[in-house]
Amino acid sequence: MSQYYLSHLKELEAEAIFVIREVVAQFEKPALLFSGGKDSIVLAYLSRKAFAPARIPFPLVHIDTGHNFPETMEYRDWLVNELDVKLVVGSVQESINKGRAKEETGWNASRNALQTVTLLDTIEQHKYDAAMGGARRDEEKARAKERFFSHRDEFGQWDPKNQRPELWNLFNGRKHMGEHFRVFPISNWTEMDVWQYIFAENIPIPSLYLSHEREVIVRDGAILSTSPWLKLKENEVPSKKIVRFRTCGDMPITGAVESEADTVEKIIEEIAASRKTERGTRADDKRSETAMEDRKKSGYF
Repeated sequence: MSQYYLSHLKELEAEAIFVIREVVAQFEKPALLFSGGKDSIVLAYLSRKAFAPARIPFPLVHIDTGHNFPETMEYRDWLVNELDVKLVVGSVQESINKGRAKEETGWNASRNALQTVTLLDTIEQHKYDAAMGGARRDEEKARAKERFFSHRDEFGQWDPKNQRPELWNLFNGRKHMGEHFRVFPISNWTEMDVWQYIFAENIPIPSLYLSHEREVIVRDGAILSTSPWLKLKENEVPSKKIVRFRTCGDMPITGAVESEADTVEKIIEEIAASRKTERGTRADDKRSETAMEDRKKSGYF
């Protein structure tokens, strides 16, 4: 009798597709939170595979801070057209204009935390009862605590000490009116798994992830791209470096790494030798020891 084996990537793919289908089966109005980063890109392609040849049965939701990399926005619009999927955009600038959020000031001002208000408003406006995201447990210690199905109360808050067991991949999506779930189908993937899957599936990626020349400054050990939203200190002089980005966030807070990796194969080789986490380049995670968990408790992605 012939035996059938799945590679570890195929096992992870099957698990993620199972979770995505479970979301559509259990919830009335799910959505996929899309940042333009590699994880949400992989999640979008997994969603297409989960329901092919039909269209993806839920929209992509992008929370636009107004401080995104131009390459991210260009890729987002291309992908929406490529996958023939609906796009819903929540604007942080609109939240600020309405007085729902207050712009930060100072040298390290960011709109990262402001996304929470816009995200919760968008979820409430469109009545989404499940929002899928590309967070992974290996990224950061707060995300390592989270289940596949992560319950949020009526205020969008997460209680890490009150999570539901998920024995035998049985997911409990029961909730009260006004509550919702965040769901993370690729929780068990690593950064290496994501890049190996992108390579295996030949998934196009934003040019930000590949080595390129860019004008940057170095602040507190982070290599930050110059932009209209990055206020320079007197002693900061921009210079050009060959860099790439390991994560995809707002321009003022997303740090680059010096790299010659201009292909996915070279990125995989680089990550295999790296001893620094991808979130180690993010300025927003360095504000405190519990920066990510504090944001997640208040309703962040």
